[in-house]
Amino acid sequence: MDRLTNTVRPYAWGSTTAIPELLGTEPTGEPQAEMWMGAHPGAPSRLDRGAGETTLAEVIAADPERELGAAAVAKFGPRLPFLLKILAAGAPLSLQVHPNLAQAQDGYAAEEQRGVPIDAPHRNYKDANHKPELICALTPFDGLCGFRPPLEAAELLSGLEVDSLKPYVDLLHAHPEEAALREMLTAVLTADREEMAETVAEATAAATRLGGAYTPYATLAHHYPGDPGVIAAMLLNHVQLQPGEAMFLGAGIPHAYLDGLGVELMANSDNVLRCGLTPKHVDVPELLNIVHFEPSEPAVLRPEGNGEEVYDTPVDEFRLSRFDLAPAGAPVAVPSATPQILLCTAGAPRIGELTLAPGQSVFVPAGEKTELSGIGTVFRATVVA
Repeated sequence: MDRLTNTVRPYAWGSTTAIPELLGTEPTGEPQAEMWMGAHPGAPSRLDRGAGETTLAEVIAADPERELGAAAVAKFGPRLPFLLKILAAGAPLSLQVHPNLAQAQDGYAAEEQRGVPIDAPHRNYKDANHKPELICALTPFDGLCGFRPPLEAAELLSGLEVDSLKPYVDLLHAHPEEAALREMLTAVLTADREEMAETVAEATAAATRLGGAYTPYATLAHHYPGDPGVIAAMLLNHVQLQPGEAMFLGAGIPHAYLDGLGVELMANSDNVLRCGLTPKHVDVPELLNIVHFEPSEPAVLRPEGNGEEVYDTPVDEFRLSRFDLAPAGAPVAVPSATPQILLCTAGAPRIGELTLAPGQSVFVPAGEKTELSGIGTVFRATVVA
């Protein structure tokens, strides 16, 4: 196995303290948003097998079957199909959705054909892969996920008593529900920006005054004053995860992370279409093609199993599980058929002959047997091959 050296991404929404506290390092004063573990070209993990430091991406490319196993290569190709992160939200992320696999492939091909530079700010598809993802809370974690029933959203908006919101409330009373949500989101994102900014300002003042269920949206407006995404966010369910609980986000489901520290696991993609709460490009027509306009109750996942506790999700590119190692417990054998990254989030567990501190991780090639011992919590990221 290989001890990994990982990159921390300094996105503006990141917490200045959460990742340093986990790692036991001094805060720099700058935001530290995500620590990436994997072989994504944007920030691949680094390792040293005795010949100097190289990247995990280069190691896999040199001998995919040795590192990933024949079954994983046959199913996913010669690449690690997942990206593991520690995510620390100190401010709300953008309201966003991800495409399914066919949409990503078509969208990527179309932008390539049009010659849109891969780093262009208006480019929607950075690769041809989908991006389902799972977030597991390490601290209390707030987010938005999936549409509320339209009448519930209408009641929330009506409670603000803002006259300029009444036309939007009327849209939410239309039938069927999918049409009501589509019309409402379209109207919000295509409204005159100056008029919408005034509406958001009035809604913000009301939400701040009322508190309670309106508090998350007042917080959004504080970070993104005048952004139409503040109103769009009121269409979504507010979710509060406790440590150990998780939430799966499939294609087309609008969502935003608001605050907290978590372990995030996703397919190895960077495809994001934004709905708001961002200064970045919002492609409204393409967004409306991707979003699933169906009310849904967000399913909070809790791990199941004895020893290895698994977060069950409907994708094969990744599988997240957790080991809680107790004092004086017997060593636990880790399944070895597939490639995996093991991440310590608490204690000082031993993985084979290596002792890990919180925030440290290792890559274990397919077929390499290892076991866990000591005290602590270890997350296991792998594939279903």
